[in-house]
Amino acid sequence: MNKDYKTMSVADIVTNDYRAADIFKKYQIDFCCGGKRSVQEACLKANGNFEKLIEELYALKKKEIKVQNFDEWELDQLSEYIVRIHHHYVNENLDLIGQYAEKVSKVHGVQHPEVIEIASLFAEIKNELTAHMRKEEVVLFPYITQLVGLKQKNLMAERPPFGPIQNPIKMMEMEHEHAGELMHRIRELSQHYTAPVDACNTYRVLFAKLEEFENDLHLHVHLENNILFPRAIELELHHTAQTAFA
Repeated sequence: MNKDYKTMSVADIVTNDYRAADIFKKYQIDFCCGGKRSVQEACLKANGNFEKLIEELYALKKKEIKVQNFDEWELDQLSEYIVRIHHHYVNENLDLIGQYAEKVSKVHGVQHPEVIEIASLFAEIKNELTAHMRKEEVVLFPYITQLVGLKQKNLMAERPPFGPIQNPIKMMEMEHEHAGELMHRIRELSQHYTAPVDACNTYRVLFAKLEEFENDLHLHVHLENNILFPRAIELELHHTAQTAFA
């Protein structure tokens, strides 16, 4: 299908082809929390070369490879994938990166005080994401799975304790935004994860892991904000009794 990238949103482009995420990352364009912007608007905000970016997107389109179309997945399958891939990644790396950050801040904090702030910011991210993912796994995702099951049986959902699904989704999106802001600050403090010349191996590994963590977080949040959440809201509207939220 031909697509006019000039008029599409950043999020829609990444939803259609995940490979575009690497291009937007190169131009420092946020495709998760800021994904609702048009490509032109996002490029202007990032002071990027709009025409060159568009050329790269069309060049990517010509490379015929099979890509995952997450927008076609059932929502229970997608939420399970997010837990299995992205929540697992976060859980596996929070402690490890936190330990690296603490070690580097103690050893190099005098010469490079920015690493002290980086360690503090990542500790905040760790606490927030741990609580955030638990709320998704215990409350929000099970309800989405329930909605999928009711849809398959052509049944209506009863009102959950938290009210309409927009309530927890709004909270999750706000928490995504804050985590993204914290990672953006870390990126700035680290000069885009560029280790100084006197950095030890742990220092360099820390910055490499932080960049990897941010990349995964962008994909993670994109799947939720731009695919899972909007479709879950729509699903609830179609499979909830008319008086459920009166």
